[in-house]
Amino acid sequence: MTQSAPVWQWTASEIAEATRTGKLSASEVTEAAIARLDAVNPDLNAVVEDLRADARVQAADLDASDRPKGPLHGVPVTIKINVDQTGQSTSNGVPAFKGIIAPDDAPVVRNLKQAGAIIIGRTNTPEFSFRADTDNPLYGRTFNPWGRHLSAGGSSGGAGSAVMAGIGALGHGNDIGGSLRFPASANGAVTVKPGLSRVPAWNPSQRAERGLLTQLMSVQGLITRTATDLHLSMPSLIAPDARDPFHAPLPWRGADVDGPIRVAVCRGDFGFGMHPDVAKAIDNAASALSNTGYAVEEVDAPLARETGDVGYRALLGEVKAMLHEDMCKYGSETLQAIFDAYFEDFPPYEGKELLTIFGQRSHYARQWSLFLEEYPLVLTPFLLKPFFAAGRDAEGQEGARDALGGSHWSFIMNFTGLPAGNIPTHIAPLETGAQPIGVQIAGRRWREDLIVDAMVAIESAIPPTCTTLWEKMAR
Repeated sequence: MTQSAPVWQWTASEIAEATRTGKLSASEVTEAAIARLDAVNPDLNAVVEDLRADARVQAADLDASDRPKGPLHGVPVTIKINVDQTGQSTSNGVPAFKGIIAPDDAPVVRNLKQAGAIIIGRTNTPEFSFRADTDNPLYGRTFNPWGRHLSAGGSSGGAGSAVMAGIGALGHGNDIGGSLRFPASANGAVTVKPGLSRVPAWNPSQRAERGLLTQLMSVQGLITRTATDLHLSMPSLIAPDARDPFHAPLPWRGADVDGPIRVAVCRGDFGFGMHPDVAKAIDNAASALSNTGYAVEEVDAPLARETGDVGYRALLGEVKAMLHEDMCKYGSETLQAIFDAYFEDFPPYEGKELLTIFGQRSHYARQWSLFLEEYPLVLTPFLLKPFFAAGRDAEGQEGARDALGGSHWSFIMNFTGLPAGNIPTHIAPLETGAQPIGVQIAGRRWREDLIVDAMVAIESAIPPTCTTLWEKMAR
């Protein structure tokens, strides 16, 4: 991005460099983000809790302070409404939960603040953060800045829509089955789903601990417009917090891997078929990696279909046992119908069978770890079709299957606890309207840095989609 561009278009890296060197104040950056929010959020409904007053105070404090400047000094960021932020409602998109007020910051919020980021608002999520589309009875639907022909994705749909529209350079989100990568793919953004225990997590407002499999699959992360911004921001996100007793305090950068790094390209469609534009996105990514020195090979991944199927059924088993009663009591009829369709397509494990599968999870994770010894990175589709329209997952059995079954490659990585990134590598000129197509890059445990390196290499050949989007929005 050129420095002549409006500040809201600057990357987090450019903003942090400008504020640390005194070229811009944190207050100037904050005002630019607020102005952009005012310009586009009424049409998008991405930010549903406006925190401009607090943001202005925080920016003024940073500008007046003589303390050392953090790596995200003055960078505007949004927080998803399912994570605790002191004094704010952790509603999770459920009207009955709007009165849950956070007594303290969650670790991810604390880490962002300590790094100097300025929280300008809180972003929308579907009810219980358990849909691939973002709509709820409390705040309504979030729209995709590419147009109404596309869902904004979920469950971090507000974050994805906001970042790509220029409302903040970073958007916090989380991911239990694809909730960072769905909105990244839908909106043309970039993200890396961290692996198990990489980012500390806990909500001080919660009244009970989450289910075991949820703890093993759910992670906190960021949605950005460029892969480079992940290298800037993720080291702050992974700072230790004793409130997460299972956090692994490892550095962001791991040991060098003897090159060239081997990349397995896996194209399995699991019987759903692969759309030509998705195939083109994979081809573009593979070519970019090959041209920048990676050793790219077409191979089959181990137990891919089985890993995804078992993972779906296991998580749905835990959801049915521990969360379904609340979903029926507090959730909308739409949400309940979606889960009825999920339960029919992927019958939940129950009782002793569910406990057995919890143990069997190690088998699948082990097979993938062995595969990643040979291929440190794995390039796959994210969705097997271009992203769906808003509300598609609520259109009966077929719609639910499109949203859940078509994201098989995504779910594999959550069930095994592996890191996985998403980056757009093609803009499809479909009849319904132009839309970005994202691919997934998974990697070795604890090696999010290798995934982000690969996405940076891809960006050297395939520019980020934000410029195309902003030109479209300005028409």
